Amino acid sequence: MASVLKLYNAALIRRPMFTQCATAAFLFGAGDVIAQQGVEKKGWDHDFARTARLTFYGGCFFGPAMTKWYQFLNKIKFASPTRAIIYRVWLDQAVLTPAAVTFFFGSMSVLEGKPQEAIPRIQAAYVPTLIRNWGVFVPTQIINFSIVPHHLRFVVVSVVSLFWNTYLSIANARTKQEQESLEAVKQSELGEVKKEIKEIKDAVIGEVKG
Repeated sequence: MASVLKLYNAALIRRPMFTQCATAAFLFGAGDVIAQQGVEKKGWDHDFARTARLTFYGGCFFGPAMTKWYQFLNKIKFASPTRAIIYRVWLDQAVLTPAAVTFFFGSMSVLEGKPQEAIPRIQAAYVPTLIRNWGVFVPTQIINFSIVPHHLRFVVVSVVSLFWNTYLSIANARTKQEQESLEAVKQSELGEVKKEIKEIKDAVIGEVKG
């Protein structure tokens, strides 16, 4: 185990972008598997396309963006260690996180082939997700920026994100189901209205002919 960690640490230093993207892809995929099997109890009905979307998002969107973000934060110089922690946590949670939450739900809608659902899904999930994110990641990032070496900060966030990704997968799936239910209700009501209009139209035509 120690040798594996040593090799992983060396890979983070030599090839940070590739290693962190691969880490993010694995953990996003794993979070969805936990969500589907451990929480939703899907069993053999596992949605592999959903897992693939989350894995793709982690490796191709989240991983590169977060790698560059932490490189940026680590380069900023502050007057004191305390200020460094405060401002880095503030930048991470007040600047990056709101945009990241919006991008996640929007990109999931697009990857599912339903871009028209992006705005309603963001509106439904944005506030509760953001609040829960702060509850998890504000204390995580205080510890992260205080005692963790620069090249391991992304890893710490990624490990915590394993459980957070489970929540995101469930939240996205539930919001998607709610939107589909609302759409079904709207279509049903529209069908009833059209039926009533047709009946009235037929009755009027019948009266005129009579």
